[in-house]
Amino acid sequence: MKKLWITLYLAVSVFTLSAHEGEKHNKSEKQDSVETEQVVENSHEDQVHEDDHTGHEDKKVTADFDDFPNLHPLMVHFPIVLLLVGAVLAIANVFFLKKEIDWVITGLIFVGALGAYLSGRTFHPHTHDLTEHAKQVLAQHDKWADWTIYLSIAGFVVQIVSQFFFKQKRWAVAVVALILIASAYTVSRTGHYGAQLVHIEAVGPQGKFLESGESHSH
Repeated sequence: MKKLWITLYLAVSVFTLSAHEGEKHNKSEKQDSVETEQVVENSHEDQVHEDDHTGHEDKKVTADFDDFPNLHPLMVHFPIVLLLVGAVLAIANVFFLKKEIDWVITGLIFVGALGAYLSGRTFHPHTHDLTEHAKQVLAQHDKWADWTIYLSIAGFVVQIVSQFFFKQKRWAVAVVALILIASAYTVSRTGHYGAQLVHIEAVGPQGKFLESGESHSH
């Protein structure tokens, strides 16, 4: 009987030891597998980072004009700044009536009106595949851009008349100031909808939703 118990004890011990060794072996295999996957994944990530780094090194720090999908963003800042500054100076000139300020206003309006025309006509891009909401925003942008062109050209004409025909009559200078205030408002609204198109509707960045060419189209 004693021998039977010893035999059973030895058999159970051998079985338990074998199971424990098998479990350790399985854990070791799983750990090796996980470590191998991590090595492969880290190697892949390093390769991706290396490719990205190489791609960034290939890009030019200063892009050429031909690298841009459209030159509209480079042009629109001129009428925005020049028409706003021109309006401020026109208001000031109502009180001062200075010839020097008058000449500065004339130059600012001329370049601002020219920039507005080029931005809204020559360098306005074609668009495609816009959402319905983006089309509505674009329609508002174009509407205010058209008003900016009309008012800036009108402001330049009236400024020439005021400067050379009415010789800085206060009422004529005031009329110029009113027109330029209106053009400053319209160019601000144009810029608002333009920023909405770019930063909310994602129209334009990296040429998204833009066709090639520089003519105006919806």
